[in-house]
Amino acid sequence: MKLDDISNVCSIEKEAFTTPWSEGAFYNELVNNHFAHYMVMEAAEEMAGYAGMWLIMDEAHITNIAVREKYRGYKLGERLVSELMKTASFMGAAKITLEVRVTNHIAQNLYRKLGFRDAGIRKGYYTDNNEDALIMWADLEPYLRK
Repeated sequence: MKLDDISNVCSIEKEAFTTPWSEGAFYNELVNNHFAHYMVMEAAEEMAGYAGMWLIMDEAHITNIAVREKYRGYKLGERLVSELMKTASFMGAAKITLEVRVTNHIAQNLYRKLGFRDAGIRKGYYTDNNEDALIMWADLEPYLRK
């Protein structure tokens, strides 16, 4: 992701989330957060989705993943998560984590398919409705370069 991508990323954010990140938040991630790594996905010459993570020591934390509404259902989210996992492993992470709404069973199923396991609950994590978050972790050993 580059600074020029921020407006398109924010457009996808608004489609995907009830409390989307601002342009300033993404700017800060790209310019000031040395732990942050973000990527975009293009389809038909437009941005179809994006994903980001923080890499701290040997752990990666997925911050956000979103796919533009018209591109959902084509396994692009799975591809984004897989690319994050490969990148995190390449950069030295041994494990990766994320939080997901307890009601978002579609995303949970995707994460489980990719090797994530339930690890706990963060009570009232989401500020828009005080919904709990399911914490999930995956081992990145399958992604280690041989």
